[in-house]
Amino acid sequence: MTVDAQRPSDGWVPVENRLLGLDRRTLPPALFVLVVALVLIYGWQAIAAAIPWRNQITAGQLLDLGDGATAVPPVGWQLQKGTLTSGLPTSATSLETLIAGGGTTIEFTGVAFTGSATEFLDQVQRAEQTEPVLASGSRGTITTSSGLVGVSQTSSGPSGDGLDVAFKMSTGTPDAVNAAPALLVRVRGAPGQLAQNQNTITAVLDSITPGADR
Repeated sequence: MTVDAQRPSDGWVPVENRLLGLDRRTLPPALFVLVVALVLIYGWQAIAAAIPWRNQITAGQLLDLGDGATAVPPVGWQLQKGTLTSGLPTSATSLETLIAGGGTTIEFTGVAFTGSATEFLDQVQRAEQTEPVLASGSRGTITTSSGLVGVSQTSSGPSGDGLDVAFKMSTGTPDAVNAAPALLVRVRGAPGQLAQNQNTITAVLDSITPGADR
């Protein structure tokens, strides 16, 4: 029996199907798999960072703070998280709303809490003692147009300035206030931004209104 020395082996690839020594017929599937892998690893973060927010707040819109409570967001700011009153109802005890504009963010967090606004802010600060925080400033009180009384705490540091305001979402009897949901309004901005946006921040805080049943 003789062996034909010119017969190609089973794994032999013709020259016209080779690119840089590789079988060009297998390159498209391999490149597709590589692109998908890169997108899964890096792509979504890059895409999310590249797409600007388009949920811009317009005149007349209200933030839904749950159980009928509302706040008036600044026109032109972006609603990055949360719901407007025109959307699905929001729970006052699992509220997470974030608006941003002018180098400043205002976050609204609602939880169930029995006690006063001062006690609620104390608990928030105790929970964050193990985390890096800005240097705390003085405490004060804020009364909204609807009569809600909040306890405020300023803070500052190299990375920026902050303001935390704790509310109990009721203007009723002391028992009703203690039993009402708690709302933490957290304002953060680069150095100087809070002072620059002071009127806007004050207007947002002043607009916070509890539900009709509160």
